[in-house]
Order: sequence, then structure tokens, then C-alpha cells
Amino acid sequence: MEKLELHILGCGSALPTTRHFPTSQVLNVRDKLFMIDCGEGAQLQFRKSRLKFSRLNHIFISHLHGDHCFGLPGLISTLNLLGRTAELHVHSPEGFEALMSPMLEFFNRQMSYRVVFHEFATDVPAVIHEDRSLTVTTIPLRHRMPCCGFLFREKQKPNHIVRDMVDFYHVPVCELNRIKNGADFVTPEGDLVPNSRLTRPADPPRSYAYCSDTIYQPHIAGQIRGVDLLFHEATFLTEDEVRARETFHTTALQAATLARDAGVKRLLIGHYSARYEDETPLLDEARSLFPGTMLARETLCVKL
Repeated sequence: MEKLELHILGCGSALPTTRHFPTSQVLNVRDKLFMIDCGEGAQLQFRKSRLKFSRLNHIFISHLHGDHCFGLPGLISTLNLLGRTAELHVHSPEGFEALMSPMLEFFNRQMSYRVVFHEFATDVPAVIHEDRSLTVTTIPLRHRMPCCGFLFREKQKPNHIVRDMVDFYHVPVCELNRIKNGADFVTPEGDLVPNSRLTRPADPPRSYAYCSDTIYQPHIAGQIRGVDLLFHEATFLTEDEVRARETFHTTALQAATLARDAGVKRLLIGHYSARYEDETPLLDEARSLFPGTMLARETLCVKL
């Protein structure tokens, strides 16, 4: 199975602690890197995770709170110092380009590459990136400012050719692409060879959903149903649910409820409040309802 890995660069919330960096992640799709949020220290964590800057071409910013985007100016500057020439694409809610452009013009007057901003609306789901490997769709969230999560879905791959059968029926090379995509084969004698005899199914496409920051939104379950991995913020314990509602955040139990209702395979929680010196109670609370829960931590790599 081809590479699909999630790297956690930071999983803390807004207030700095000595235990966690602010929010940032990298999804590695066949050595193409997609960054999700870029809190302070993201580029340092990028190095610690042994990821290659040259493989990073797309950055997705969920919302414009500082703990999710203050690391981006430094990262852009570092890429410039490294002599990058390829375009860097930044996907964000509306308004981010207006904030970033003056800063880039002041600190990076001689840019070796172009930063391309793609702004999206946060009220309805929309496909904001697509390539040969996957699609990225926004997940509208509800926070103190416009905010979206992101749903990464692999595209279905063509079937795999069964070489022995192709050789047995003397299938010409020019027919192989058609057969990979589901076509049957007709021999020169007019005999039909069904596709199922010539191919085996490709691995099922994988999916990853990222939801941070948001108040508990039960209806999201419909959009993320059955994903292989869900990251959902779990800023607070249920005992602090009043504070969670005040700050438009989610409890660990609410994150587990969403994971259960959406039928996801695994749940990864993070964005911990600075008030908790030990996140084990958050894990225990989530696992009481959804046993397949993991705690995010810096430099964690989760294989999908």
C-alpha cells in the first residue's frame, strides 16, 4: 500500500506551554506533503519530523487565529533562504492574503518563488484542491471566527493487472489501460474475457478528516462518515463543558460521540487546553465511548 501518513507537529491550544507546540500537521501522500495549519514553531517541528521542505507545496489554514497561522511568515522566509523556486499554495478563509501580503513585501523583498493564495468560503463544503491522487474538501465548523476543517480523500486507483492472465490471453499492451479501468477483453477469435479474470481490485481509497477549532457539531458526522482517521479537537474535559461552550470548543467526550456517530475507524484528539498538565483524563474520557481513540503528541506519525 502506498504511503499515507499523518505527522503531528503541534497539538496544543492558544496559550503556550512547555509541553506542546501550537497546532500544525503534515499529511504525507506518496511523498507529497500537505501542511494543515501552521502555528509557531512549525518549521522547527518539520525538521524534527525529518520531512523535506522541497516536498511541501500546499498549506491549508483552518482559520485566522494566531495559534494556527503565526508560523507561516517564518516558514515562507526559510523557504526563500533555501532558494525555493516552485510556487507555494496557501489555502485559507477570506482575508488572509490581505494580512500576509504587506508582511511578505517587507521581510521578503527578493522572493525566489511565488506564494499563491487561494481563499475559500466557510459556510458550505467545497472542493478546494484536487490532483491525480486526492481531493481536499472543506468542512464548515463553528468557532469564534470563520473556520473550516478539511477532508482529504484518495481517489480510487485503477485495478491491478494480473500479469499471468494477461500473458495467457496475449493481451496487447495497447489494451492494458482500458482493462485497468474496468474493460473486458475480446480475443481475436471473438471470445470475451471478463475483466475480473484479468485484474484484481486496487486497495480501497483512504480518507482523513481534520476538525479544529469548533464547538460540538453533530451534523458533521454525515460528511466525515467512515473516514479512516479523524482528528478532532478535544480542548476540554466534560467537567469544563461550560468553558468549552463559552470559547466555542469541544470536550473529549463530544469528540468521541462524533467519532462514534460517524462510524470512523480511528479518532485522534488534540488542541489541549493549557490547564491540563496531563492529557490522560482526556484520553480516558474519549475512550469510555470510543475505544479507538489516540492522543496526539509532537512528532507522532500515524500511518493510514
